Amino acid sequence: MSKFFGAIGYSVSEETAPGVWTDHIVEHNHYGDVNRSKAQHETGTSLNDNLNISNEFSIIADPFAYENFQNMRYIVFMGAKWKITSVEVQYPRLILTVGGVYNEQTT
Repeated sequence: MSKFFGAIGYSVSEETAPGVWTDHIVEHNHYGDVNRSKAQHETGTSLNDNLNISNEFSIIADPFAYENFQNMRYIVFMGAKWKITSVEVQYPRLILTVGGVYNEQTT
């Protein structure tokens, strides 16, 4: 099991005008462990194969992470942002399972 330190992106809603709420991403750094590391190539309709990882991270959660675990969107690992597909609460840790590459929305 290897160690992990990196950023996790949270989608947080903020009132920008009276009655208007906008989502934006806030990153927080966390320590933890990499429980499982697995990568696979998926053949699709495009020219290049898609890379999906099925990693599992166990992070030590702070109060912000516990209050906002349902808003976790991505984890930065090995220089890329990976989409968080599930979060399991096991106090004092959160177990994160990740899937494919996170696609950011640009406005």
